[in-house]
Amino acid sequence: MNELLVDREGDGVVFITLNVPDRRNAMTDAMTARWRETMSDLAADRDARCLVVTGAGTAFSSGGDLSWIGERGTEAVPRLRDRMLAFYRTWLMITELEIPTIAAVNGPAVGAGLCVALACDLVYAADDARLLAPFTSLGLHPGMAATYLLPRRAGAGLAREMLLTGRTLSGAEAADKGLVNQAFPNNDLLSEVRAIAGKIAQNAPIATRLTKVALNQDHQDLEAALRWESLAQPVTMASSDLLEGLAAHRERRLPKFTGS
Repeated sequence: MNELLVDREGDGVVFITLNVPDRRNAMTDAMTARWRETMSDLAADRDARCLVVTGAGTAFSSGGDLSWIGERGTEAVPRLRDRMLAFYRTWLMITELEIPTIAAVNGPAVGAGLCVALACDLVYAADDARLLAPFTSLGLHPGMAATYLLPRRAGAGLAREMLLTGRTLSGAEAADKGLVNQAFPNNDLLSEVRAIAGKIAQNAPIATRLTKVALNQDHQDLEAALRWESLAQPVTMASSDLLEGLAAHRERRLPKFTGS
């Protein structure tokens, strides 16, 4: 069975489906290897304009495959550290993509699975999805950058509550508290996310990629933002896409951007 399904659509939207539904899409070694290959391919894919990640069946992801941990009790800490760093860095390759990324959290997103969702640029959830990071209840320190991603998304207060008490949020609660962008009824989630991804894919690719780079820089002050924009905006001014965008606006039609 292919543990990661990749579907490329004609408008530049790419869907990745975590596909081990009988194990709630646990992040197995095989899935991790396939994820690494897919992220590398997407980094070089000039036709891709937006990525959507979701889960097969009723879960987004139950997180890391814990079946091996009980067998590793005697393994030395340095070897375990190397293994975990490789695991984290592989799954967080999604943060290095220049195209916008969207998580469609269709069901439980647990631990490392939740972190991968939060590593996307936009996160949408089913109303009844369950989001939780129960590391300490398993005797584990949080991983997959949970201590960075959760505070960055939801603020320190909610992050502390989720990580220290194991609090579970529904998709609707997560949207209300700003952990995810928006929640939708479960049956509507993928169609709503597909429409959002389509809107992103319609926009000028160069401008979109540079905007994502700017947002990811977390400018330290106003002057830093102005210096970046004074370089990046002229790049888009020199593009064919700008001429197409202006022409489409003038002619009251949808633009057909080529990324040139």
